[in-house]
Amino acid sequence: MLPNLKIPPAPSSIQKGTPLKLLLDKEAVYQLGKNLQTVTVQFDIDTFIRDAMTGIKPLTMTERSHHIARAMRQHLPNLYSDAIALILKSLTPPLEHTEGNGLSGLFYMPHCTYISTYGLNPVYNNGVDPFKCSMDAQYELTKRFTCEFSIRAFINHHENKTLAVLYQWMKDKNPHVRRLCSEGTRPRLPWAKKLDSFVNDPSPTLPILEHLKNDQDLYVRRSVANHVGDIAKDDLPLGLELCEKWLENASKDLKWIIRHALRLPVKKGNSKAIILRHAAK
Repeated sequence: MLPNLKIPPAPSSIQKGTPLKLLLDKEAVYQLGKNLQTVTVQFDIDTFIRDAMTGIKPLTMTERSHHIARAMRQHLPNLYSDAIALILKSLTPPLEHTEGNGLSGLFYMPHCTYISTYGLNPVYNNGVDPFKCSMDAQYELTKRFTCEFSIRAFINHHENKTLAVLYQWMKDKNPHVRRLCSEGTRPRLPWAKKLDSFVNDPSPTLPILEHLKNDQDLYVRRSVANHVGDIAKDDLPLGLELCEKWLENASKDLKWIIRHALRLPVKKGNSKAIILRHAAK
């Protein structure tokens, strides 16, 4: 790693009285610019900082991410694939753990927004479809900060192509990549727009859940449980069917997934959910 490639320090959790959006403020903008300047001497860091900071104060976290992504667009090469190549060179090393990483990864939120904003339309890439370039970039980024939000734009616009990639990634050795396959396809991911296609028909995501239900990493299994919980909100019979099928010869870890996935139906008093959750103890 180049010595100047860094991310700003961040707290381990949300701090009472300190808005989360301040993680995308001047320090983050400066370091983002410094990282890009490190990999391309042509990058005008001073003008980038000025443009990224202009008008940022009243913006929410998500709005700041889009605002900074627009500044990146202005100051990186006009050709999307060239810009992505520089962005990837500017990344710090992948996370070594799945837990205890705190909030520092939010530094990469504008990078993900850049991809979801400019990485779908060939007009930003001289007429060449940027799909593969964007997917490859998200594969690397999600090892530093989850691409569960940006990947949803690709599911909405290129569902079959994106799923084909995710069906490969679910076998990846990196737990952050595997988790993305489950978390990014959740029909009702919190703080994201629901995926109407999977709300209406979650069957395309079932191969992912089946493959990951016995994943070695709790980080991934927790996502599977939450995903099944999402399914149960819109198609309770299917959610119950999955849990009932998985219960047969289930390991201790898989029983935990079943109990976690059925929390809401149990809370609502669904009798079958109560029976299945009790059987999964």
